[in-house]
Amino acid sequence: MSRDFSVIIERDAEGFYVATVPGLRGCHTQARSLDQLVDRVKEAIQVCLDTEREDEIPLDFIGVQKITLAS
Repeated sequence: MSRDFSVIIERDAEGFYVATVPGLRGCHTQARSLDQLVDRVKEAIQVCLDTEREDEIPLDFIGVQKITLAS
C-alpha cells in the first residue's frame, strides 16, 4: 500500500535544505543537497509512521499561506 505525503522544503541561512511533512506531527529533517534531503525525508516519514500512535488522526495538508505583518 502506498501513501502520498506533502513536503514543505525551505533553505535556511546556512544553505541547508529543510523538509517538513505537515501531515505527520514532528516529521522534519535537513540536508546539504536536495537529493540527500529526499532520501532523508523518506526515512523520517517511515520513522514517524512506525512510531505513530493508533489513535492519532493524521492531518490533511491544505496549503501554504504567506502572511505579512507591518512593522
